[in-house]
Amino acid sequence: MTTTYPDIEELKAQAKRLRQAMNDRGTALTHSAALELIARQHGARDWNTLAALAAKPNASPKTQLFVGAHIRGRYLNQPFTGEILALSALAGGDLHKITIHFDEPVDVVTFESFSAFRQRVSAQIDADGVSPRKTSNGLPHLVLDL
Repeated sequence: MTTTYPDIEELKAQAKRLRQAMNDRGTALTHSAALELIARQHGARDWNTLAALAAKPNASPKTQLFVGAHIRGRYLNQPFTGEILALSALAGGDLHKITIHFDEPVDVVTFESFSAFRQRVSAQIDADGVSPRKTSNGLPHLVLDL
């Protein structure tokens, strides 16, 4: 998965709009504080990090992942389809945190006489949409079909 960033001028415009909206609501916000909040919103540690990332050319991802995207895959080896509710880059840039709301609840227990259904999960994924965490039988917790 590749994260794409708007250019620096668009990021600054976002910060300006955020600052104006907050000031309109009676909460004073400096331009530098707005830049820092925009950086956090895009998953960066601070504005300088985001500015450096935005200056790099964006590579085209295999499949575009974004909040609201409809995806499919396997969670605890059970097939699912669902919607991305949250997506952010983690420090280090190799992993992303994703929150998915499944269209139908997924039974995460393989034991026949017991069930436990999940409809919303959060996990870490790598660039290929695979969770680094594995079950006791060695399968990744989450695998996205990208």
